[in-house]
Amino acid sequence: MPTSVQIEADSLLRRSTLAIVMGGGAGTRLFPLTKDRAKPAVPLAGKYRLVDIPISNCINSGLRQVYVLTQYNSASLNRHLSRTYRFDQFTRGFVEVLAAQQTPEGERWYQGTADAVRQNLRYFLEGGHDYFLILSGDQLYRMDFRKLMRQHLANEADLTIATLPVNARDATAFGIMHSDESGRIYEFVEKPKDPEILDKLNMPKETLAKMGMPTDEPRFEASMGIYLFNRQVLIDCLDNNHNDFGKHIIPTAIKDRRVHAYNFQGYWEDIGTIRSFFQANLDLCKLVPQFDFFDSVAPIFSHTRALPATKINGGTIREALLADGCILTDAHIETAVIGVRSQIEAGTTIRESIIMGADFYAGAAGTDPKRSAPGIGRNCRIERAIIDKNVHIGDNVVITPEGKPQEMDGDNFYIRDGIVCIPKDAVIPAGTWI
Repeated sequence: MPTSVQIEADSLLRRSTLAIVMGGGAGTRLFPLTKDRAKPAVPLAGKYRLVDIPISNCINSGLRQVYVLTQYNSASLNRHLSRTYRFDQFTRGFVEVLAAQQTPEGERWYQGTADAVRQNLRYFLEGGHDYFLILSGDQLYRMDFRKLMRQHLANEADLTIATLPVNARDATAFGIMHSDESGRIYEFVEKPKDPEILDKLNMPKETLAKMGMPTDEPRFEASMGIYLFNRQVLIDCLDNNHNDFGKHIIPTAIKDRRVHAYNFQGYWEDIGTIRSFFQANLDLCKLVPQFDFFDSVAPIFSHTRALPATKINGGTIREALLADGCILTDAHIETAVIGVRSQIEAGTTIRESIIMGADFYAGAAGTDPKRSAPGIGRNCRIERAIIDKNVHIGDNVVITPEGKPQEMDGDNFYIRDGIVCIPKDAVIPAGTWI
């Protein structure tokens, strides 16, 4: 049975907390996937969008008031959110986009995460919320925010930061917190490289033991970019010109606020780069993936499409995700994500690749009849590639990074981190070798 404290925390999260999802800037690290869309709208795992992850975590935690902050290419993101997250008229639930705008108070683009929240603070304060949960829009994880809220109240914290235990090698890529046995943070170092500094940032053995982790290997508290602020604390922390939470707001708050760590244990991946996005998607194809989309207790929600079941007319498929509405004919598919409405013809081989699929079928009402039909033709070979939506690939096309540089811009293709990316709506003529 839940305790009275747990019931109170769950109620406060549900009634008095506003979630703010940071949509990021131009998404240059995910280019060309962000060429025509906002980063949170990038397709994931065949049928989802990146933004579905934090919003689903909110819904599964009972939190149904969510703003998504963005400023670039937000049309597709708006469309996805309006079609997907519709709460009934008898609740106060909503999921809305707040795009950067010119106002009498300012005409600037968002200069960072803190500046984005500051520019929209007047909207956030209108709802009378007592707590503000700030989330990233490009992470893959599953978290019950009720547990975070319970700990926040138990510690009487002004600010709680979700942290992830990492080893010394990974610690150099994160902002590292240092907390005492009670979990209160009293030091923060951004991407520490000096071994002597790292030695001083070890997590207390008492904390590791409490988490059920071995105490013989040093671990470090890495910031996940997830923050729970009390109302007045957020107002006070933003009463300045600081632009970023991680670089500016958090180090300052630690000095004179009760800032506590919430130690998260579970799969978490920042998928803000082409390499991490690619690897996280392909990991989902494994027999036992690190992230489970099949969890029925805390499902990941997305836009419901009225699509037929996928049709397979022969071929071989090994370690693959197949979304709805696909037609596969005598193709060989190995370690690949095949997105909605994908059509793949006979003799084609796809290995270690992400095929994002299409928004329409050939000849669909409202489409240009002269437009090349999305899909992959006969006898193609596609390896270590990301094929964005609505791409037409003719017969006998080869797409592979083999023998090419790690970074390259070509005619209708890009190579990032050694992965070939074919941008949305591209047409690759028959016989092309990329």
